[in-house]
Amino acid sequence: MKTAFVHLNKDWNADPNAPYEHVDVKVEYVDLSFDVNPWIYEGYKEGQRAALRFYGCSRWRLGPENDEEWYGGGCRFSKLAPEWGEFYEVKGNLLLDKCPSDWNYISPIEGNKHYLFYLRDTTFECDANSYEFIENINT
Repeated sequence: MKTAFVHLNKDWNADPNAPYEHVDVKVEYVDLSFDVNPWIYEGYKEGQRAALRFYGCSRWRLGPENDEEWYGGGCRFSKLAPEWGEFYEVKGNLLLDKCPSDWNYISPIEGNKHYLFYLRDTTFECDANSYEFIENINT
């Protein structure tokens, strides 16, 4: 099956310069927190933190792949994902033969969806059952 991308962030995104991403693993979920982009999307202030909360997460990674690698063809989804800097659900062929090995495993039960978020200098991926966007979080 062909690799397909469902674009999930329609009216928000991470700060394109310094998102200060952080992963926090809890028993019930995994949070990826980051600074929101206040320059393109209305209703956000500079330095405002948001999070993607993943439920039923079986594994996650925050890897070193950045925009230069993606544009240069060095990432596993280079030339396939529609745009750098966006949040996607990836369906179909996950190109596991090209998958990095720096995963953090949480549960032996696999999440049934694969999520991918390209941040400024890193790439976040996880397998989870669902996610929630949390607009304001405490730092």
